[in-house]
Amino acid sequence: MPDGLPDPVPGGPGRPPAAARPQGIRRRWTEHGLTFTAPFLLVYGLFLVWPLLLGVKMSFSDDNITGTGGSFVGLDNYAEALADPDVWSSLWNTVWFTVLSTVPLVVMGMVLALLAHHLRVVSWLWRLSWFAPFLLPSGVVGLLWLWIIYPSDFGFADQLLASAGLHPGIGWLTDARYAMLSIVLTTVWWTVGFNFLLYLAALQAIPQHLYEAADLDGATGRQQLWHITLPMLRRTTGVVVILQLLASLKIFDQVYIMTQGGPDDSTRPILQYVFQQGFTGYRIGYASAVSYIFFALIVLVSLIQLRLARRSREENAA
Repeated sequence: MPDGLPDPVPGGPGRPPAAARPQGIRRRWTEHGLTFTAPFLLVYGLFLVWPLLLGVKMSFSDDNITGTGGSFVGLDNYAEALADPDVWSSLWNTVWFTVLSTVPLVVMGMVLALLAHHLRVVSWLWRLSWFAPFLLPSGVVGLLWLWIIYPSDFGFADQLLASAGLHPGIGWLTDARYAMLSIVLTTVWWTVGFNFLLYLAALQAIPQHLYEAADLDGATGRQQLWHITLPMLRRTTGVVVILQLLASLKIFDQVYIMTQGGPDDSTRPILQYVFQQGFTGYRIGYASAVSYIFFALIVLVSLIQLRLARRSREENAA
C-alpha cells in the first residue's frame, strides 16, 4: 500500500467483509465461554448423554449381548420388571442397606469431626487416621474385611473372640442375619472419612466470635454445642444426608467382592441384579429397563430431599 494512505476500515472496500466474520464468531464464542466449555461439553455428550439415550432405546427392545435381538418390544421389559419378585427383593436389599448405613455414617462423621476439631495433641494424626480409609479402592477394602471377618479360625475377628473366651465361628458373611450388617460395618469404616471431612470444613468455617460471646454470657460447652455448633451445621448435614443417600443406593462393589449377593440373595442390591441380567443372562434390554426404574427412584429421592431442604430453609428464614 502506498505510504501516507490510511489503512482500510474493517469491512470496507480494502478488505473483504468475510475477513471480519470469523473474528466476530470467535468473539461471541469467547464472550459466552463456549471456547473453554466446548471440550467438556463434547466429552459430556459422548460419555454421558449418548449412553443415556442409547440405554433408553435398548430398554424398549430385546437387545442381547450376543448380538441377536434388537426388535422393538414397547413397555414389555418394564412390565416384566415391575412383576419380577427378584427386582423387588433386590430393591428392598438396597433400601435396607441405605437405611442401616446412612444414620451411622452421618452421626459418626459429625462426632469424629467434633473430636478432631477440639483435639490439640497430634490433631493431624487423628485427621489422617479417620480419613485415610476413604482413599483405599473398593477392592482393597473388600479383601481386607474378608480377611478380618472370614468365618473360620483364619478370620481375625473370630480369633479375637476366641482369645477373649467368647464363642467364635459367627457366620459374618454366610448367615443372612449378619451378612448385611457386616457389609454395613465395612462401608461405615471405609466411607465415614468423606463425611468427616465435610463436617470438619464446616466447623472451621463457624465464626469464632460466636463462641467468644457465648463464653462472656457464661454458656457451658454443652450449651454452645446445642445452640451454636449444631444449628450452624444444619445446612452441611442436609448436604451430607443427600450425598450419603445417593451413594448408599448405588452400592455394588463391596457386596460383589464380599458376598456376591449371598447368602440366598439376602444382600444382592439392585445394581448387581442389573449386572447379572445384562452380563450373565445376556438380556441387555431387560437390564436397561430395570436400571431406568432404579434411576427414576434415585431421581425421586433427590427431589424429595431437595424439597425438604428448601422447606427447611424457608422456615428458618421466616
